[in-house]
Amino acid sequence: MKFKAQDKQNQLIEKITPQHLVVGIDIAQLIHVARAVNFRGIVVGNPLSFSNDEEGFRILLRWIQSLQSTHNLDFAIIGMEPTGHYWLSVSKWLSEKQFEVVLC
Repeated sequence: MKFKAQDKQNQLIEKITPQHLVVGIDIAQLIHVARAVNFRGIVVGNPLSFSNDEEGFRILLRWIQSLQSTHNLDFAIIGMEPTGHYWLSVSKWLSEKQFEVVLC
């Protein structure tokens, strides 16, 4: 079954519950920037800049886990724009850690 782009977006939005942390990552060649909001779109925590390598991904993971713990959130959805090929490593790494990754 084919869905219109708007329908797909609505399906993704419906997945977000009060127990979700929503993380958006601005993808770049060397340094990515992540922001986090709750299910209402209210910013939680400060932005995080992290390198596009294993060390940076581990920093991102600790940041996500810290925000989840602080705000009593059980799940995280991570969105990113597939910019060039720079998103591939972080997307794969997060997926391997059982995070839901959404390409926007």
